[in-house]
Amino acid sequence: MQNLGKTLAIVWRLAAPYFRSEDKWPGRILLASVIAIELALVSLDVLFNQWYARFYNALQERNWDTFVSELTYFAVIAAIFIVLAVYQLYLNQWLQIRWRAWMTRRYLGEWLNDANHYRMQLLGDAADNPDQRLTDDIKMFVEQTLNISIGLLSSIVTLFSFFVILWGLSAAAPLHLFGQAYNIPGYLVWGALVYAVIGTVLTHLIGRPLIRLDFMQQRYEADFRFNLVRARENAEQIALLHGESAERNQLLRRFTLVVDNWIAIMIRTKKVTALTASYSQAAKVFPFILVAPAYFADKIQLGGMMQTASAFGSVQGALSFFVTAYRSLAEWRAVVSRLDGFEASIAHATALPHEPGRIVHASAGDAAIALDDLLLQLPNGKPMVTAEALRLRSGETTLIKGPSGSGKSTLFRAIGGIWPFGTGTIRIPATARLMFLPQRPYFPVGSLKAAIAYPAESDTFDGDAVRAAIQIVGLPALADHLDEEAHWNTRLSLGEQQRLGLARALLAKPDYLFLDEATASLDEAAEAKLYSMLAEKLPSTTIVSIGHRGTLDTLHAREITLTPSGTTAAAYTIEGGRSRA
Repeated sequence: MQNLGKTLAIVWRLAAPYFRSEDKWPGRILLASVIAIELALVSLDVLFNQWYARFYNALQERNWDTFVSELTYFAVIAAIFIVLAVYQLYLNQWLQIRWRAWMTRRYLGEWLNDANHYRMQLLGDAADNPDQRLTDDIKMFVEQTLNISIGLLSSIVTLFSFFVILWGLSAAAPLHLFGQAYNIPGYLVWGALVYAVIGTVLTHLIGRPLIRLDFMQQRYEADFRFNLVRARENAEQIALLHGESAERNQLLRRFTLVVDNWIAIMIRTKKVTALTASYSQAAKVFPFILVAPAYFADKIQLGGMMQTASAFGSVQGALSFFVTAYRSLAEWRAVVSRLDGFEASIAHATALPHEPGRIVHASAGDAAIALDDLLLQLPNGKPMVTAEALRLRSGETTLIKGPSGSGKSTLFRAIGGIWPFGTGTIRIPATARLMFLPQRPYFPVGSLKAAIAYPAESDTFDGDAVRAAIQIVGLPALADHLDEEAHWNTRLSLGEQQRLGLARALLAKPDYLFLDEATASLDEAAEAKLYSMLAEKLPSTTIVSIGHRGTLDTLHAREITLTPSGTTAAAYTIEGGRSRA
């Protein structure tokens, strides 16, 4: 019961925001309509149950007129039932897509807000495969929450609707054993209750491991799918390294986890199915076993026995909701756990930069970027780099050098506001626009114009301006392909990608441009030419570079070097830097 209460609290936290959102009224109206139709369907089931008694009595009495009349009555209520069932499904699916769309927009917004997606990776939280959380898990949560909730409501209403009927039938057809009649009030109700409780307990004992197995199955499936995508994204490197065999073995190892877990689900499901199928089949004859002695004792007619069997089946089915829906409940519980973990991970990543003792970002009083008493750490708390009083002055091109792994790129991440691990203060001019270009730039799949304009919309820049930028960075052959759609990160060489990254900077015209080995794949002559071009085309942009080539020294007015600190406070320290004459 403690786990049930915890699960229901999580479900309420996940589901309730939609029905309080800007889409609340359509959602509430659709939900109310689905519930109203379900109540109407239960009412029709009561009418069907009453019809059983009249129809089978007519058969027993060979009453042709009543037989025809009851068939006509059945046709009318059956037609109403069909129409209601069709529209309930239609409205249910309409509610599902609206609810899913709202949850997807919400989670996408929170996941991609203020570098949360990046910090979640650094933290290694329980949000593995966010793509699955945003697709399969949301879809299954909405679908199963509605189906299970409506099913449970239907069971409760059915139970109370048929409880009175079955209680009255218990009095009309008392229990007969060995020729003796026993007037046990509501014995048919108690029989249905005992039967359902035994089935529920046995099903839970046998099927409980399915919750964990379903959780792991979704994880293994997502891991396998994610690594397939990675193999496709890195096809060139895999081919050049002749890594197909190694990649195949790794993928098969992950797929083996999928298969092994699925076999465990099969074995457990087989046991649950054996129990539930036996339970369901026995339930068809159990009410006849209870009532048949009264029928053969001529205490009730055939119609009464059939009505009793129908009412007993309805009450027993309502009480056995958890037995028949156990497999769906296990899958639903796993989905709820995954979405709960995703929300918790987002909340952790959101709160991380604002925790006490983290790096503080503030507005600078002058035109320089100021780093005061800065200590950068790894996520595990290990110190990396210290900078007591570093200034990146506007208009002064700066080169940052140091051994590989010393923390140069992490320094850029901290300035960009996505690295929260550490202490100290980073002050940036309030109106300054910063742009960071990594060694391997990112281009979304789409038109070339949209790829270069990213993260702005493709129509932000005039087509002539984009073509001019492409030609300036040395890619004239691409200038006439702005509307062509492709996966540019795989179609272009790394050097061409770096040139397009610089074209993006030409269009954006940032106040500070941070180049993290953003020209490392170009030859030295091309690199020097592009730096000269940036100085000419972006005279108001301050360039800060990370690089190892000695030829970069003459292209920058100032050099900052990360040197081993010689203390346990941090592995490397940043001095104030020196300007070139």
